[in-house]
Amino acid sequence: MIVWIFFTVIVILIIAAKSIKIVRPWQKGLIERLGKYRRTAGSGLTTIIPFIENIKLTDMREQVVDVPPQAVITKDNVAVEVDAVIYHEITDPIKVNYNVVDFLVATTKLAQTNLRNVIGDMSLDDSLTSRETINAKLRDILDLATDKWGTKITRVEIQRIEPP
Repeated sequence: MIVWIFFTVIVILIIAAKSIKIVRPWQKGLIERLGKYRRTAGSGLTTIIPFIENIKLTDMREQVVDVPPQAVITKDNVAVEVDAVIYHEITDPIKVNYNVVDFLVATTKLAQTNLRNVIGDMSLDDSLTSRETINAKLRDILDLATDKWGTKITRVEIQRIEPP
């Protein structure tokens, strides 16, 4: 009899511990019931039904994506190596989690493609002297493209442009 009471108390404690989740002030929690989105939890304590509901935590702070260095050919057929950094913040955690498989990879690939396009339309001299123009063009293009993913591109910074 005592063993059953002890076992029951342990099971109740485990279920209670699994049902309370903490969402930090910089996070949003997406609660899924049996794999389907159910609701969004703000910061603080939130309860879920253990083993039936799951919580996905999404960081809402500004984040940095490093675009790896890549070779780009300018308008005057000169190969340069370009390195950039993207700053973004998530505006809609539902879209980020459900509209794109891997947001960071998708953003990096999109930035690489558009970086080649923007610098490919400029001469070597223009690309070396007008970084602010390149940054602004890239930010506008990426922000427009990533809007449907639930994120806002806040800044794009070209770190270096190295001619041969």
